[in-house]
Amino acid sequence: MQKLRFLTYHFQLLLTVIVCLSCVSSLVSAAGSAPLAVGNRLELFVDHYLIDSLNGVSMKLHKPELDGVVLKFDKPWEGAFCGYCTVLKDGGLYRMYYRGLPSAGKDGSSSEVTCYAESRDGINWTKPNLALFEVRGTWANNVILADMPPFSHNFAPFIDSRPGVPEEERYKALAGTSKTGLIAFVSSDGLRWRKLRDEPLIRDGAFDSQNVAFWSVTEQCYVCYFRTWTKGGYKGIRTVSRSTSRDFLTWSEPEYMDFGATPMEHLYTNQTHPYIRAPHIYISIPMRFMPKRKVLTDKQAETLGVIGKYSGDCAEAVFMSSRGGNRYDRTFMEGYIRPGTDLGNWASRAGMTALGVVETGDMELSLYKQAHYAQPSGHMLRYTLRTDGFSSINAPYSGGTLLTKSLAFEGSELVMNMATSAAGFIKVEIRDADGSPIPGFTFDDADELIGDTVDRTASWNGSSDLAMLRGKAVRLAFKMKDADLYSICFK
Repeated sequence: MQKLRFLTYHFQLLLTVIVCLSCVSSLVSAAGSAPLAVGNRLELFVDHYLIDSLNGVSMKLHKPELDGVVLKFDKPWEGAFCGYCTVLKDGGLYRMYYRGLPSAGKDGSSSEVTCYAESRDGINWTKPNLALFEVRGTWANNVILADMPPFSHNFAPFIDSRPGVPEEERYKALAGTSKTGLIAFVSSDGLRWRKLRDEPLIRDGAFDSQNVAFWSVTEQCYVCYFRTWTKGGYKGIRTVSRSTSRDFLTWSEPEYMDFGATPMEHLYTNQTHPYIRAPHIYISIPMRFMPKRKVLTDKQAETLGVIGKYSGDCAEAVFMSSRGGNRYDRTFMEGYIRPGTDLGNWASRAGMTALGVVETGDMELSLYKQAHYAQPSGHMLRYTLRTDGFSSINAPYSGGTLLTKSLAFEGSELVMNMATSAAGFIKVEIRDADGSPIPGFTFDDADELIGDTVDRTASWNGSSDLAMLRGKAVRLAFKMKDADLYSICFK
């Protein structure tokens, strides 16, 4: 009898497990078929988040266009080793912060200062005489932090957008080395800074680069991306780790960022920040560093005035994105901003972009990159690209189609950032979750869209009204010819 009870008990237990596994399987299946809730968010084609299939079309990375020099590192306290630049758009004012360092030395030396420049248009920059610190015998300078080693080594400010932040802490910055950990600074005006507290916020990291933080409106926490090495200490490959915090004071244990099924590369900086028009998407334009990949001859380096060992490596900017968590998307592995024909940019560390992609026009974004690192001619360059124009779904003249995953939207119109040639076009078909075209919204009903605009509204037989489909699971099919589709949004 006891043996029978034992067998009966375990048989019932087995049935329970089978039922539970069946329930879990059903839930996973249901979750897998649930539509993406895009609401009325702007969605960029920087990753495969929306994409179900591509037929005859492909994802294309669009390279920024060089606009010219915007700032020269020509002050006695600036010099050849200026670095780790941050650009912020603060209302109608653009702010630029960067390290000033005339000669190389140990990280965090007393020679380092933090410099400041500003602009009303993001194009024409000035260095105000702030008279906050005496540097090299003069108070007439643009220095906002001095005589506080090692914090000018990599001082990285941001504007805290968390609701309820005290005005005196609206501007925040992180700085430090492995010896000090990351120390927090705060400011009410972005110019006069004080330590938030003496203790470091984050201790476990190398920090020997620009370490960046921001308030994430989508994750509802502060996030910090900082330099670590794959084998700990300063061994292995330079990489990125991430910590989070609800209050900016207590931070989670660091997690290495995951780059998917891509080769590990030396990422010298990370420059991760929320894209201004779609803050749930983080844009990252790091410097890919190629140690001991020597391009310049000794004669070329001498002619350029490259200082010391800084002609023995090369670097360039690359493009990544993230939707939160500890995962970067590396759909695009090619160089984003190559060193180019200017030999001065084939010197070591000459591929450092500034933190921050900012709007400088109705259809224009600007980003900034250092040039001629470790050379007397060091300066900042401005690059431009169209709004949302990091990458696109690109169709050749022969044409092709894009099909999205099942999604649910809010709003009553579909607005697209798109460009076609004179011979090209885009047409949109709306299908149900199973892939069947919805009557009235087929390719035959779709109006042909031609032109180059950031806000073209899709229509069918002259009507753009999608209210009847709001909240329902649908798929979008785009038929394209000689065209680019950069982003979509339901409004």
